[in-house]
Amino acid sequence: MLRVYGHPLASFYWKVLIALYERAVPFEFLMVDGEHPENAQAIARLSPTGQFPVLVEADRVVVESAAIIEYLDLNHGTAAPMVPADRNTAIEARQMDGIFDDYVSAPLTRMVLNAIRPPDKRDPHADGEAQALLDKSYAWLDRWMTGRTWAANDEFGIADCSAGPALYYAHWGYPIPEKHAALRGYRARLLARPSIARAIDEAGPWLQYFPLKDRGTPD
Repeated sequence: MLRVYGHPLASFYWKVLIALYERAVPFEFLMVDGEHPENAQAIARLSPTGQFPVLVEADRVVVESAAIIEYLDLNHGTAAPMVPADRNTAIEARQMDGIFDDYVSAPLTRMVLNAIRPPDKRDPHADGEAQALLDKSYAWLDRWMTGRTWAANDEFGIADCSAGPALYYAHWGYPIPEKHAALRGYRARLLARPSIARAIDEAGPWLQYFPLKDRGTPD
């Protein structure tokens, strides 16, 4: 059976988890936290910097969420692939996957990391710079999502696996303006998707520890 290392609060673990649920792939979850030091030690060996998610199957190790999703497409489940088989069509899926990772999740992560530092160690520029980038991303994504149901190729796929956790946390930490109705509507569709709703539900006990929880609302 597949083994997947991660934590229920982590957005990049969610990204893989959503694909696992979409493809109905059974797996063993290995929690990475202070109560499971053996798992932290394992991913310290398995991944370049000890980060998760990490997938292990027999002697095969796959790191990076996008690579794990493509591995699942090729080897597990019978659902439509999260990355289209046609190489030209797949470009849009990979493009949007990268945009949600790099221009939504990344600036939000900068805000989170700044928030968990001791007050006297915080970067006074981090939040403003991250929010400025999110403002640009929100505006661009609102235009992109106008007239679309899903983020790429008119089908739920890898880009939506990335968008689900990215927009869930980003809107909570730095709310999407009401004027971006297309993007807010897309976020609502994502949160209603059974695979994403399940990931959120399973993260429930840990959501109270989201460092930006007092800046907005997850709804």
